[in-house]
Amino acid sequence: MSTPPGPELLGTRLRHLLDLLDGELAACYPALGLDDGFRPRFTPVVRVLAAGGPASIRELAGALGVTHSAASQTVAQMARQELVTLTPGADARRRIVRLAPRAESLLPALEREWAATTAAATAFEAELPYPLSRLIGEALAALERRPMRDRIGEAVQAAGDQEQQDGPQQDGPQRAGAPQAGSPQAGQPRAEQPEAP
Repeated sequence: MSTPPGPELLGTRLRHLLDLLDGELAACYPALGLDDGFRPRFTPVVRVLAAGGPASIRELAGALGVTHSAASQTVAQMARQELVTLTPGADARRRIVRLAPRAESLLPALEREWAATTAAATAFEAELPYPLSRLIGEALAALERRPMRDRIGEAVQAAGDQEQQDGPQQDGPQRAGAPQAGSPQAGQPRAEQPEAP
C-alpha cells in the first residue's frame, strides 16, 4: 500500500480537489438548464450582483473573498458570455459590473443549483473528520498572517545556513582500489592487463 502524498504536493492536490468539485458541479448544469459555457465560479458573482445591485470589481472581490485579479478575470469571462456588462465608474480606473439580461434569465436555475450544491456540500463535509470550509478559512488566515513566499524564503535561508555549517560536501566515498592523490599511480595511465587464458 503506497503512502499518500505529503505536504510537498499541497498545491497540486488542492488544484485536483477543486477540479473534481467544479467538474462534477458543471456536469449537473444541463439538467438545471444551464449551458456548457457557464462555469461554477460565475454563480457567486451572479448572486452578489442580484442581491446587491451593480458593484465595482473591488467590491465584488471583497464580497467573494478573492483577489482583485481573480475577480477581474472571472468578470471578463462573464462579459464575453454576455452575462454581465461593464461601464466606467466615477474614477476612470473603476469599472462597474451589472447583470446582463441573459444572467437575469438564469436566476431561477441558479437558485436551484445553489440550494442543491449547498445541501450536497453540507453532506460531504459531514463525512470528513474536520469541516473543509473551516480548514480553508484557517489556512487563508494563516497565509494572511504570513504569506507562503515568506515561509519558502525562510526555508531556503535555513537550508543555506545549514550547508554553511556542514562545510563543503565530498563528491562521495573514494572508490575501493582507486589511486589516492599523490600516489605514484595517480594521473598515470593504467597498464593493459593481459586477458585470462
